[in-house]
Amino acid sequence: MKLYGITGWKNCGKTGLMERLVTEFTERGLTVSTIKHAHHSTDVDQPGTDSHRHRMAGAAEVILASTHRIAIMQELRGAEEPPLAALLARLSPVDLVLVEGYKREPHPKIEAHRAAAAQPLIAPQDPSVRALASDVPLACEQPVFDLDDTTAIADFIAAELSL
Repeated sequence: MKLYGITGWKNCGKTGLMERLVTEFTERGLTVSTIKHAHHSTDVDQPGTDSHRHRMAGAAEVILASTHRIAIMQELRGAEEPPLAALLARLSPVDLVLVEGYKREPHPKIEAHRAAAAQPLIAPQDPSVRALASDVPLACEQPVFDLDDTTAIADFIAAELSL
């Protein structure tokens, strides 16, 4: 599986760019999966559901299966967060895995940047950032794309990965 990331600070457009890239690549006929890193506590399960009750009772892992989707919830219960490589190993094979977040991982990335977020660029200190997607012009060594130019960004990723 080929892997490419979207990184950047909070409110810089990562999720919107990810969403548009998934659409773009699937329209090109590729199978795509995503991994999203969250720095905050998150829960896809809801209190009161049977699966939530299983987890609260102490289950280490709960698989919720229906005719429409499967969700696997794994409780860490104090264990360390698994590394990106371990999460990738759990995915079914696809043409492309897009990763949102994971700033410190070495896979190739595009940095999303919005001037309004007033955050410093990651790219100058991180050689894994291959390009930037920004809402303002930037002077840097890497290529800079308009944050909304999904086709150009997808073309860049496709060329980088020989897709």
